[in-house]
Amino acid sequence: MKRLVIGSRGSQLALWQSNYIQSELQRLNPQLSVEILVIKTTGDKISESALGGLSGTDKGIFVKEIEEALRLREVDLAVHSLKDLPTELAPDFTIAAIPARADVRDALVAGPGVGHWDQLRPDARIGTSSLRRTVQLRSLCKDFRVEPLRGNVDTRLRKRREQGLDAVVLAAAGLSRLGFASQISYLFPPEVMLPAVGQGALAIETRAGDELVIRDLARLEEPTTRACVNAERAFLKRMGGGCQTPMGAYASVRDGRGHFSAVVADPAGEKMLRGASEGEATALERLALETADDLLARGADRILREVQL
Repeated sequence: MKRLVIGSRGSQLALWQSNYIQSELQRLNPQLSVEILVIKTTGDKISESALGGLSGTDKGIFVKEIEEALRLREVDLAVHSLKDLPTELAPDFTIAAIPARADVRDALVAGPGVGHWDQLRPDARIGTSSLRRTVQLRSLCKDFRVEPLRGNVDTRLRKRREQGLDAVVLAAAGLSRLGFASQISYLFPPEVMLPAVGQGALAIETRAGDELVIRDLARLEEPTTRACVNAERAFLKRMGGGCQTPMGAYASVRDGRGHFSAVVADPAGEKMLRGASEGEATALERLALETADDLLARGADRILREVQL
């Protein structure tokens, strides 16, 4: 019996994702033995306060040790939240498969009686660790008091109650995967709050030259999801933004047409630019680059320079 080993972070969500891919691989090939090896990454080891100060160049802190295990052949594949992956991989690695995407939207988790963001009081205390969410929340209501909130999904939900927050904002995909969907009060449409690049998608990484493993993983691929997230990642690369630049992007195919929309802002949310393109469904990456170039020409380049200073 052929054996594959998945390298995974040890968080609840990471293990759910790895277990899901494990079960899918075994469903598609019952003769395949798939195991999971938990690996502690740099991102898991550093403090929550230190995480808040990381730049875009540090985005690989959640994958570095797992990639080293791949390089040493201790594991055969890794399952990542795609939004944790740098836009460029080292040449000895490849994303062998991107399965069908889950819900891309951000979710509001609030107290009883709140079924929409506009039912929150104007000075509501809202917890989130994301600059992208912070600036978009404040664009909805400038008096929202957005407070930093870090930790795993269940930790953030617990902190909402313990700290008396009016609401928290989390990725809908993570809430659903961990069984917390019933706690969602409201789902932000992408036109109201644009998601992070790759949000809701999984990336299965392996060694670039390992053709046998790549062949085993190919059946998990969903081509439309791949095209959409590739476009979002191309946008991010063209913009050159990092974790300190609030930025969101979303590519989709609807009614046979390709759609791309994006937002970029300064960390204070004082300057916010939105852009969108529509065209052939097969031209998502071109639409993404057109949107990026339009935003840069309209002043996003100045925002990015100011953030980097």
